[in-house]
Amino acid sequence: MAFESLSDRLQATMKKIRGRGKVSENDVKQMMREIRLALLEADVNFKVVKTFIKKVQERAVGQEIMKSLTPGQQIIKVVQEELTELMGGEQTKLNFSLKPPTVLLFVGLQGAGKTTSAAKLANHIRKNNNKKPLMIAADIYRPAAIKQLQTLGSQLNIPVFSLGDQVNPVDIVRQGMDQARADHNDLVIIDTAGRLHIDEGLMNELEQIKEVSHPDEVFLVVDAMTGQDAVNVARAFNDRLDITGVIMTKLDGDTRGGAALSIRSVTGKPIKFVGMGEKMDALEPFHPDRMASRILGMGDVLSLIEKAQATIDEEKARDMQQKLLSVSFTLDDFLEQIGQVRTMGPLEDLLAMMPGANKFKGMKNMQIDEKKIDQTEAIIRSMTSHEKTEPEIINASRKKRIALGSGTSVADVNRLLKQFKDMKKMMKQFMGKAKGKKRNPFNLPFM
Repeated sequence: MAFESLSDRLQATMKKIRGRGKVSENDVKQMMREIRLALLEADVNFKVVKTFIKKVQERAVGQEIMKSLTPGQQIIKVVQEELTELMGGEQTKLNFSLKPPTVLLFVGLQGAGKTTSAAKLANHIRKNNNKKPLMIAADIYRPAAIKQLQTLGSQLNIPVFSLGDQVNPVDIVRQGMDQARADHNDLVIIDTAGRLHIDEGLMNELEQIKEVSHPDEVFLVVDAMTGQDAVNVARAFNDRLDITGVIMTKLDGDTRGGAALSIRSVTGKPIKFVGMGEKMDALEPFHPDRMASRILGMGDVLSLIEKAQATIDEEKARDMQQKLLSVSFTLDDFLEQIGQVRTMGPLEDLLAMMPGANKFKGMKNMQIDEKKIDQTEAIIRSMTSHEKTEPEIINASRKKRIALGSGTSVADVNRLLKQFKDMKKMMKQFMGKAKGKKRNPFNLPFM
């Protein structure tokens, strides 16, 4: 999970000072030493760490902090604000051209994920900004690069312009732009070949592509897993092409996240999007303030709400709320709920967005077994309508039949029924404003 090791270290440091009613300058210095080590271990650029620590320390030993009623909490607030500023302050939105088409040029090293990111962003903008995209396949050097973009375009029903791999990329882009204007596409996304920033010939080619396409955005796509190298690449590409923003891929796979914390400071250019998975909708706008909150264990409720709004049917949600209030929740409803939650993304990521989730016993390092979710769905689907509505009628012979039909065991069926019964009991207590179970606050059968 993104920033996992950094998040663990920072949260442990914050915990030591959070409840302090009095904080000395030595306490602050000790805390700064721990934060410095945490950032360096997360592969954050040394100069960036030095500047960050200096800023936090200057603010943390200020009179308004030391004399406040809750200096520990005030210092945490300072760390959060400076962490947000380090990653860019506010979310930086896309630049759309006043005169269509808006042109987005994708550049970067080979293997960074440009082609996939191009398709993801085309899909994201079409869905959220009601644009009509065209993707231009200008990578003639990587085997099957054109085919990959065409396959992704076919999956998403987005047209791809290509002239094969024997035509100069600059000519491909020039003719692709003409095609976009002829077809009234108001969004053009150009996928270029990966190249080393020290390859003079290929960098010159990129400058020519930029000249003929007049892009509104030049996106550098960097792989978060490359750490400090990503920062060096960003600096070099920015010097040659004056990039407008960064798309960081594989952030979900990098537990350190140092590149994400360094790039803005080193290049002065914002991270605009982050790739958080392989699916075509696994591309998110980058919100520095929300990411800072997640790193410090404060959750990210706004992103959670946005995911829910984008994927969950509002009418069904209201209907489900009524069932929860009346405690008339059935196994059919539970099955539907699992399906809706799964569309929002990996459950570990959703839990990480919940404020204080890391404080629940058993929540830390919790692995959610996707196979168990599949198993739960199979068991419920093997039941009759009557059994789903009134699970108490499920006797020994019915359990055998359900287990056989779902490819599971009677013990698995028993476990699900018990957990569902416990969950309904917890709902009843919750609706009665009683405390629910702390060990597993969601009481889902796959935790």
